[in-house]
Amino acid sequence: MVEQNASLKERLQGDMKAALKAGEKDRLSTIRLILAAVKQKEVDERIMLDDAQVVVVLDKMAKQRRESIAQYEAAGRNDLADIERTELLIIQDYLPQALSEEEVTAILQAAIAEAGAKGIGDMGKVMALAKPKLQGRTDMSAASARVKSLLS
Repeated sequence: MVEQNASLKERLQGDMKAALKAGEKDRLSTIRLILAAVKQKEVDERIMLDDAQVVVVLDKMAKQRRESIAQYEAAGRNDLADIERTELLIIQDYLPQALSEEEVTAILQAAIAEAGAKGIGDMGKVMALAKPKLQGRTDMSAASARVKSLLS
């Protein structure tokens, strides 16, 4: 394990080495997938990602895994769903601590107040304010649905 105040990328690289030494094949392959996705984004955008941007990549990967699990289960392919579940658990290790329903609602209500939102037409403004606080810590589609219900 890498020290706690290390960047997320440094932590991933340290954990990859540890998984390699320990022979943890699932963890090693998932961390390599994460690092490849981070590197791809850096190359595509010609930037070095900070922790917040790495969390966005992780959040996207977690969402993809959740969608794949649902599709594999619907198709009766539990073997493939189990692989996706394992990857999702490892990805979630690197995401910030999940927020409770109450915390998400409080953040959304604060964003509604800050945006001066009056109705559904202001949903984009609210989500723009709330997204940085929620990214990687809750399901953004569920948060969006909650904003819609709070504004209607």
